[in-house]
Amino acid sequence: MNKVTSKDGTAIAFDQAGTGPALILVDGAFGNRAFGPMGALALLLAPYFTVITFDRRGRNDSGDTAPYAVEREVEDLAALITAAGGSAGVYGISSGAVLAFEAASQLPTITKLALYEPPLVLDDSRPAVPADYLEQFHALQAAGRPGDMVELFMTKGVGMPVEFVAPMRQSPVWPALESLAPTLIYDTTIMGDFALSPARTQRLAAIHVPTLVLGGGASPAWLHHAVNAVTNAIPGAQRGTLEGQTHEVSAEVLAPVLVEFFAA
Repeated sequence: MNKVTSKDGTAIAFDQAGTGPALILVDGAFGNRAFGPMGALALLLAPYFTVITFDRRGRNDSGDTAPYAVEREVEDLAALITAAGGSAGVYGISSGAVLAFEAASQLPTITKLALYEPPLVLDDSRPAVPADYLEQFHALQAAGRPGDMVELFMTKGVGMPVEFVAPMRQSPVWPALESLAPTLIYDTTIMGDFALSPARTQRLAAIHVPTLVLGGGASPAWLHHAVNAVTNAIPGAQRGTLEGQTHEVSAEVLAPVLVEFFAA
């Protein structure tokens, strides 16, 4: 494990593997160096790139500094890019994809960008996220109810039926999810109103590096709509579909596509 100091003094923990051009992997909700999809993906990418996986602030071995702002996470990425040699490609998944494209609109040190299913809710093809979604997280955190924060995310954010979530509370992974519950506030802040607002569209239009936006062929319609909209908003972006895949994309399917894009 290595650490880099972000602009506000927060220590960000990261691992580095492989050789070649730097490629930073940005997790979505709950993901970190010890948990989530990036570990398996990094192993498959390391023969081609210097792959950096990291703990987003507030997670695992990284520090945290109040007050939170999306700009702080952009600064975290900037610090990692500096540690990687001054430039890097960036891949992000889910809310991490939204963080990645927000960073790419601001950081000229990002050389290429790949996004997997940024979870914007753009129409009525799924239930809308509650208008007070972020406020609900803050209230539950203040009440010391991390398990209910996780349930709120799974039901209102992901759209999982309540009856599916109840048994998960007995699973071995539940304590780890509860420990990361405060960072759901961060991911929700990144998502904002989950819309493609004029301001967000303007930021996407400011991205002028090669960009690949991917979706799973078996994902629900609302995610297809989000992938299409983000692709259309970024000048020159490519749209790709991984057939048979969902939001829980297979590293074995995804890795060759990322290798082809970032190595070109």
